[in-house]
Amino acid sequence: MPIVNTFIHFITLGALCCVLPVAAKDQHIELPLDKIKLPAGFSIDVWAKVPNARGLALGKKGTVFAGSASEGKVYAVTETDGGRQVKTIADGLNLPLGVAFRDGALYVSAIDRILRFDGIEEKLDKPGKPLVITTGYPNEKHHGGKYIGFGPDDLLYVAVGAPCNTCEVDPETFALISRIKPDGSNYEVFARGVRNSVGFDWHPETKELWFTDNGRDWMGDNIPPDELNRAPKKDMHFGYPYCHGGDIPDPKFGAKRDCSKVIPPVAKLDPHVGALGMRFYTGKMFPAEYRNNIFIAEHGSWNRRNKIGYRLNLIRIKNNKAVKQEVFAEGWLEKENNWGRPVDVLVMPDGALLVSDDFAGVIYRISYKKP
Repeated sequence: MPIVNTFIHFITLGALCCVLPVAAKDQHIELPLDKIKLPAGFSIDVWAKVPNARGLALGKKGTVFAGSASEGKVYAVTETDGGRQVKTIADGLNLPLGVAFRDGALYVSAIDRILRFDGIEEKLDKPGKPLVITTGYPNEKHHGGKYIGFGPDDLLYVAVGAPCNTCEVDPETFALISRIKPDGSNYEVFARGVRNSVGFDWHPETKELWFTDNGRDWMGDNIPPDELNRAPKKDMHFGYPYCHGGDIPDPKFGAKRDCSKVIPPVAKLDPHVGALGMRFYTGKMFPAEYRNNIFIAEHGSWNRRNKIGYRLNLIRIKNNKAVKQEVFAEGWLEKENNWGRPVDVLVMPDGALLVSDDFAGVIYRISYKKP
């Protein structure tokens, strides 16, 4: 799928900036945080109120950027002396789920296009109109929000979901993770057979890409699993739509491919948990045992008879392999009622972990103090 390098001004934005003062002392949001279970020494607080907070990115000067989906907005959160301000830096966008930061510029996915706000941290009050670096991505809304992030190769990675639950698609257009240059040129597919990835990160030592993938629906409550995958090189195929979880043939398409020849997940997650954002923990605040392990935000099931997910999962890594899974934070789901849905995670410079929640409309901060 060719990507057109447009560099044209985007002219369909609504209001470009609105400042919502949110001081830490004013964060009296009625959420039952005391019900969140964490390991000893960890605590969770509401860090900022951000409607429909989805993808997170960190600016060079400490600004936290948050994309959204239903709101059509992009937010910037700044902090001074413990107080926070939430600013709307873009409005009227189409599914601006993904955000990424590079060389002073904020990149935003808006369904079929990638936008760039140059010098954004110097003009949060008046960000101006962004450049459109490409309009070459598909505009189907089913799995249309696109997670983005810059890799160690200085290329922008863009996940493109399948426009359906399960279907055969053009392998150059859908169900993949692509990458482009920062100017929008040189589109190429990096990984195929990826149903819908809404989170990825690179191993801090090997620099290999790891990503989550949501399993298909309507095969039952207990299959297939969601996935954590590793892509050490280009052109690997992870099975969709022929095989799920590495070894489960699709009822309709499974006969078309040998599941033993697709790349299996490095970890099979629980079925239908909605595994979205993930990050390797590279901070120094948490105990050393957490370093270089993976936190995954599980958004939660939507059509399983008994709900599952709505939590943070921890994947322990050893010798570049996933060796153990454990629940790190839970409590957003009480019996069959949920009051929050984790979406993305972000490691802050002080080592704290931010977690976006599009259901509660907040960003949490998880910190650690030795008991």
